[in-house]
Amino acid sequence: MAFKSDIEIARAANKKPIQQIGDGLGIPSEHLLPYGHDKAKVGQEFIDSVQERPNGKLILVTAVNPTPAGEGKTTTTVGLGDGLNAIGKKAMICIREASLGPNFGMKGGAAGGGRAQVVPMEEMNLHFTGDFHAITSAHSLLSAMIDNHIYWGNEQEIDLRRVQWRRVVDMNDRALRQVTLSLGGVANGFPREGGFDITVASEVMAILCLARNLKDLEERLGAMIVAYRRDRSPVYCRDIKAEGAMTVLLKDAMQPNLVQTLENNPAFVHGGPFANIAHGCNSVIATTTALKLADYVVTEAGFGADLGAEKFMNIKCRKAGLAPSAVVVVATVRAMKMNGGVAKTDLGAENVEAVTKGCANLGRHIENVKSFGVPVVVAVNHFVTDTDAEVAAIRDYVSGHGAEAVVSRHWELGSEGSTELARKVAALADADSASFAPIYPDEMPLFEKIETIAKRIYRADEVLADQKIRDQLRLWEEQGYGDLPVCMAKTQYSFTTDPTRRGAPTGFGVPVREVRLSAGAGFIVVVCGEIMTMPGLPKVPAAETIRLNEEGLIEGLF
Repeated sequence: MAFKSDIEIARAANKKPIQQIGDGLGIPSEHLLPYGHDKAKVGQEFIDSVQERPNGKLILVTAVNPTPAGEGKTTTTVGLGDGLNAIGKKAMICIREASLGPNFGMKGGAAGGGRAQVVPMEEMNLHFTGDFHAITSAHSLLSAMIDNHIYWGNEQEIDLRRVQWRRVVDMNDRALRQVTLSLGGVANGFPREGGFDITVASEVMAILCLARNLKDLEERLGAMIVAYRRDRSPVYCRDIKAEGAMTVLLKDAMQPNLVQTLENNPAFVHGGPFANIAHGCNSVIATTTALKLADYVVTEAGFGADLGAEKFMNIKCRKAGLAPSAVVVVATVRAMKMNGGVAKTDLGAENVEAVTKGCANLGRHIENVKSFGVPVVVAVNHFVTDTDAEVAAIRDYVSGHGAEAVVSRHWELGSEGSTELARKVAALADADSASFAPIYPDEMPLFEKIETIAKRIYRADEVLADQKIRDQLRLWEEQGYGDLPVCMAKTQYSFTTDPTRRGAPTGFGVPVREVRLSAGAGFIVVVCGEIMTMPGLPKVPAAETIRLNEEGLIEGLF
């Protein structure tokens, strides 16, 4: 049976005018800022007007550790949202925007897949409404103002060796990871080393996704630490007087983007912080607004539950006062096989033993999510090569962990294939059995917070950190930052810091390479192992096959 590509399915979508989608949510057209006919931003005045309404149920979609076989977390998020609407529930979807870098690299788009997509797929995966460009511009403005400040006398006495603020571009470009700035003589400033990160790794992105409104945004931008003086005292963005102009550039980007699924159900697509160096969730303003407009809000968190769900619970929910009613952990037969030791080339053959062995990874994620006091259901994202025996092996394993596994065929069938999952999730959320709490309190010392995550979520024996790192954490505590949550930056492919160790490994330590204070975003970044904040393109990037065809339509996006 031949299946259409994602872009072919998306192109054939019967989209409704975005005003109709807004009408279904009770958003008057005058409060929508249209970007063409099929996407719009929702105005702050309307968002302010619904704040007294009660919240709907918040449902988080997370997953096992990602494998090259693919898990389909966004696809499941969209499919579940469509399924909830199909069974008569008023549901919304909240997902992140796509970064251009991964689109042209190896990962592909971020709009779902098959019959479970958000449209317009092409625009979402390319420039969309310009939010990422605005974030890049705001970040670049601060970069320019820092070097300009130094050039015109350096009133803040910035130590050129301790400028923390790097530059950003929304593209995978490894050549820019480490650069030398201001070469070419006196007129160009003082030479120093610098570098570029990808835009989604910018602290400005993290702040936009955690800010409640423009005032909060400006305050958080002002609190960012951009450099240090010779006496090690911090220089803030507000000392450079950049936060006001940055907020002006981000004024429209702060407004959530309203689009629709293939089945014309509403979706907010807004923000996209890196799931490694930041918290990997869509914006707080989109999620909290959706909760006022729908009875069920389905959202996702980046990578596997050890990164995305942990940060969703300990950072986003803590900061925004949110509490999920249920969590869906996405797994596939293929991913279980890979965690069970099967090579990607051999995934087509039935191997029940490998599925059962690989389920150890799934089991650990189930236990971890439950430790936050939230009920769990497993969504088995169906592939056509899955056999009944392999699916049964996952069901039996999950049942033994006090949860239920539901096969969902949303990729192939849309909501028709996800109604069973939707009913299970709705029942779980409606039971009000959740007693959500982050796994560590604000007042816990920073190093103990790191240890709590490493031991309780990753199941590490210890955290390996030298005295310099421990002293830095203590200094931040003395400076008043001790109540911040920690944001772990490690490989997404394993519970350990070694991306090759799949499954549910034990008997390992977590080495902490460095710690960074994101004072504006409001968390401490803990870098474990090798983490890239500027990815590179693969040997054969997706960009090589992306082009306009003879009809002027985009080909090659996936």
